[in-house]
Amino acid sequence: MTDQNVVRTKNVTKVYQMGKVFVEALKGIDLEIKTGEYISIMGPSGSGKSTLFNIIGGLDKPTTGQVFIDEVDVAQLDAYELAWLRCRKIGYIFQTFNLIPVMTALENVTLPMIFAGMSGDEMIEKGRKLLEMVGLGDRALHKPAELSGGQQQRVAVARALANDPAVVLADEPTGNLDLKTGKEIIELLRRLNKEKNVTIISATHDLKMLDVSDRIVWIRDGKIDRIEKRTDVTLEVGEVEGE
Repeated sequence: MTDQNVVRTKNVTKVYQMGKVFVEALKGIDLEIKTGEYISIMGPSGSGKSTLFNIIGGLDKPTTGQVFIDEVDVAQLDAYELAWLRCRKIGYIFQTFNLIPVMTALENVTLPMIFAGMSGDEMIEKGRKLLEMVGLGDRALHKPAELSGGQQQRVAVARALANDPAVVLADEPTGNLDLKTGKEIIELLRRLNKEKNVTIISATHDLKMLDVSDRIVWIRDGKIDRIEKRTDVTLEVGEVEGE
């Protein structure tokens, strides 16, 4: 971890209009995340957690305020520039895996590399290395339907790292997994965070996720309720069955 900020938000607000009603999802979020940090964003449903997550990832734009990724103001980018930034600077991991069913694991992992303009041989070699890194070197030619949920999420982790992103955004990455598999994915993310110094920002309800976080950002009613260091939080996380 370094002292340099990879993500910075300044007074970010988000207002949605639902008919004649205006809903304030975010009410002025100031947040700084350093390169190499592992951050968990926690909060009840409707707290604004997912909205903040999507705005940091360039999937949504703030109503007011600024979002910087590597000191680039994301909100000021046009559609082409934003697509370029998302392709090269941000990796995404979703609760539902979001793998393409007709593609093999290797093809799913290398897809972002195609968009980034990488050559064929280099792409395949890198894709295989990433699958080996997440423990799926022998599953490169399997399609998602031939893989377990945990294996599919490992493919998604490898895909998120395809273009050496500065930030990996993980949206409830253990939400569709059993306890033991979820724990394996969390440990995998933490290992990659340490080895590659990639910043991981996770929106999660999973208390096990907090155990590997450097800091926990608690969101309530569209505001940051508090930010805690992992060392200051006492967790009662149950043992995984079978251990």
